[in-house]
Amino acid sequence: MVARWMPLPALAAVALLAAGCVNPNTADPPATAGASASASASTTATGPQRIAFFGFAKANSFAAATFAGIEEYARANDATAEFFDPNFDAQTQVRQIQDAVTAKRFGVFVVQANDGAAVVPALQAAVRAGIAVVVHFTPVGTRYDTADPQVDGTITLIDVPARNGAALGRLAVQACQSKKLNPCQVGYLEGLKALPLDNARTEAAVAVLKQTPGIELAAQLEGGYTQESGRKAMQDVLQKEPGIDVIIGSSQAVAGAEAVAKGKEILYVANGASRQTVKAVQEGRWFAAYYMPVKTLGARAAELGLAKARGTQVPATNLATDVDPGTTLGTKDALAEVTGEYDE
Repeated sequence: MVARWMPLPALAAVALLAAGCVNPNTADPPATAGASASASASTTATGPQRIAFFGFAKANSFAAATFAGIEEYARANDATAEFFDPNFDAQTQVRQIQDAVTAKRFGVFVVQANDGAAVVPALQAAVRAGIAVVVHFTPVGTRYDTADPQVDGTITLIDVPARNGAALGRLAVQACQSKKLNPCQVGYLEGLKALPLDNARTEAAVAVLKQTPGIELAAQLEGGYTQESGRKAMQDVLQKEPGIDVIIGSSQAVAGAEAVAKGKEILYVANGASRQTVKAVQEGRWFAAYYMPVKTLGARAAELGLAKARGTQVPATNLATDVDPGTTLGTKDALAEVTGEYDE
């Protein structure tokens, strides 16, 4: 998902995306939000609803694009939305959720958890208070292989890390097959080794690679979520395996790796959905990307939350990859008509 160090729980958001400035052409600017909500009358089931969005960070381009989708859907459906900014701090996010439950201002919560385990008690309190809670993108709980709710009464709309990893592995296999490489040397620039979420993704990707004949996992090291960390990792890869054929990593790490390996015929598989990533695939510089429509997913989260708050039965388990399944395994053909919904 940052160049500066931050407490470990806060790194969970960065495990999928890197922090970036919001491009004014990408999304409506997030609404200002404080650490706590001021008390006011609660909305009724039939009147205007308020949506509280607990995103990774306001400065994060991924979270900003998500909020743009939430806010746009809310405006069109007799609701308002507010962005609570924890700036990647897990404990701040927990306090914001707790305060919003107490204030009784919101009928819907959409939560991008910086620490999926830390927010569990706060979300349990929200459910008890009758708030419709949508767990968005990252799992809440300790399992990374399921989309099912791990807090009773919540709705999920998430990208399952283990499925994400397996998909990245399959794209790397396709890259090898596209060039009829056998053996094919693959380098995996995993995210952050300290994070259980990243470990689940890595384990799934590596399993696909190791069980495929003709594929050699020639390098596996931490690539992180910045171009700087990707450059460093790629330098290490090339020192060990100068003939590497395929590289997998976050879109930010892949961008850094590409800069280091200029002139080499390497196929890149990126985990990311920005406009820059889509363009790299369309231009043929990168083989493929694991893609999801981020702003559209924000709108879908708002739709699920508002429907439940207004008394409509909605499915509890929802996969982010089901919103636009034809583009998830984002090869050049799959992304031919895609532009991306946010900028790095």
